Amino acid sequence: MSGPATIGPFDPIGGLPALEALATRAADYVALETGGPPDAPTALRWARAHLRGPLPPGVDRAGALHLGLWDGPRLDGLASAIFAYPQPRDAFLGLLLLAPEARAKGHGARLLRAAEVEARTRGATRMLVAVLDANPRGRAFWDREGFAAERHFTDRRYGARIHDVWRLSKPL
Repeated sequence: MSGPATIGPFDPIGGLPALEALATRAADYVALETGGPPDAPTALRWARAHLRGPLPPGVDRAGALHLGLWDGPRLDGLASAIFAYPQPRDAFLGLLLLAPEARAKGHGARLLRAAEVEARTRGATRMLVAVLDANPRGRAFWDREGFAAERHFTDRRYGARIHDVWRLSKPL
C-alpha cells in the first residue's frame, strides 16, 4: 500500500472492474474456495457471482452494505453484508476479502469494525459469517474477533469444490 488505507463505500455496479482486479490479486483465496485455477477468468466469474449471484428469499439487494478498503483508487479489500438474514435483526457478512499485500496489517479488523458500526446503525443485533473448514487462517481471524460457532454445514458446493462450512455469529 502506498499510503494510509481508507475505508469507504464500494459501488457494486460501477465497481465490478475494481473487484475483478482485487479477486485476481487474491486468487489464492478464490482458488481455495472454488477449486478453479488462480487466474483472471476464474477471478472474474467469482467476483460477478459475489456481486450478482442469487440472494436468500426476502433479502433486498439494494439494501446490501459494500465497504471498500482503498489505497487511492485501488481496491485492496471488500466487506459485503446483507441484512435481515437469516433472522430479521441479523447482518450476514458474506464477504471479507483482502489483497495479499493488505493482509496481516489490521485491515481486516478495520473493515469488520466499519461493517459492525453500519450494521448497528441499521438495527442489526447480530452479525454472522460463514467460514470454510479449508480456511484455518480465516477461522482464526473470526475467532479472534469474537465470533462463535453456531451451525455446521457439510457438503456445500463452491465452484468445483465441496466444503464443510461453519456459520459463526457475534452479538452486536
